[in-house]
Amino acid sequence: MPDKNEIMTISQVAKYLQISEVTTYRLVQEGRIPAFKVGRGWRVKREDLKDFIEKQKCGERF
Repeated sequence: MPDKNEIMTISQVAKYLQISEVTTYRLVQEGRIPAFKVGRGWRVKREDLKDFIEKQKCGERF
């Protein structure tokens, strides 16, 4: 079972959500997926993706 506090890269988030890395990066830049920078790269907490997924289930579009 994955750790709910697991930190993921943009690439890992894209694979997890089954969307492109470009789309993932755009969602992060727009603030729709909460993320933070480490050096030059973005990181996302797996737990934060839960909120994003729930919003999509409720009909919010990205």
